[in-house]
Amino acid sequence: MRKKKAETIALILTGVVCLFVIMNKNDTEDDVTSNSKDTHEMLHHQIHLPRSKTPKPLSSRCQQNMSAYNVTGFSTLPGHIQDFLLYRHCRNFPMLLDLPNKCGGPLNSADVFLLLVIKSSPENYERREVLRKTWAKERLHKGVWIRRVFIIGTTKTGFEKRRLNKLLELENNENKDILQWDFNDSFFNLTLKQILFLEWMERWCPQARFLLNGDDDIFANTFNMIEYLQGQEDNNGSKHLFTGHLIQNVGPIRHSSSKYFVPVQVQESDRYPPYCGGGGFLLSGFTARTIYNMSHSIIILPIDDVYMGMCLEKAGLKPTSHFAVKTAGLHVPAENVDIFHPCYYREIILVHRFLPHMIFVMWDEIQNPHLQCGKTNSSLQGSP
Repeated sequence: MRKKKAETIALILTGVVCLFVIMNKNDTEDDVTSNSKDTHEMLHHQIHLPRSKTPKPLSSRCQQNMSAYNVTGFSTLPGHIQDFLLYRHCRNFPMLLDLPNKCGGPLNSADVFLLLVIKSSPENYERREVLRKTWAKERLHKGVWIRRVFIIGTTKTGFEKRRLNKLLELENNENKDILQWDFNDSFFNLTLKQILFLEWMERWCPQARFLLNGDDDIFANTFNMIEYLQGQEDNNGSKHLFTGHLIQNVGPIRHSSSKYFVPVQVQESDRYPPYCGGGGFLLSGFTARTIYNMSHSIIILPIDDVYMGMCLEKAGLKPTSHFAVKTAGLHVPAENVDIFHPCYYREIILVHRFLPHMIFVMWDEIQNPHLQCGKTNSSLQGSP
């Protein structure tokens, strides 16, 4: 009997303990669930802020300029322009890939006669590979050195971003030609990309004689560049030179549907200074350093080629036009002809917007020693 009572008491005690454990577990789970809901709601609120549907364009290390929210009409602007205004002041970003010895070090950088500075994006592997094998190949030509760098930011997030960064790391291990910073590689950040490069140049390649600044979808003739630059009277890169496809007497595009839309909240003035199309232009080392110095006191404008013009204007310098720089494309007036005939391209310095396979083919064709072109071909106006 006593044994039975003891077993009953033990069973009751066990039940009480189990009930306590279960109740405590439920309370804990309720707390966790409540915290998870609070966290989810907080994140959901942050993700769906009315300010913008696009991710931050710059590194999270740079804080927002909260006063941008007070700009008249801010809430009506497209998301990417809101982001630009919030992060416009940011100019310092971690460097992921560096090339301190690209120019042989600062003291030896005058040995670089022409530095090819090519704007690229992480995804554009095929373009970079073609350029490395064609007009952007590093070489000694007519006694002077041509060197090459691609300037790149970052794109995507998470696993995709890491994979693309790994791609660039592998490329750089093999080719030693990539400068990369940790900012979002977007159209509105092209000016930032230019400033970061100029800062790098000031540190590691300050005495480079001349530069080609261009996109990774141009077809260029570096041999013609060398001939033109060596023909500059009394200018070995120590004097002003900035030439390309000259654009003047224009101002900001105010149509919100345009890729180049610049609202009054970004720039009030309806005037742009004279500038050269950003697809590609040539400049001296002196002018590159001058632009960098001017950039310290000029607020960033998202249209990078216009910003270069603003820096030149502040320095009292002017861009010039070069007939062989065709950033607006090559016009062939004749009908029923091959617009990609090499005779139209043999004498140019650069043409914007070429597909990679056409760059590869054209580079081979213009170097054909048996290529014969008439006078009309050489002037880029007639038929082959």
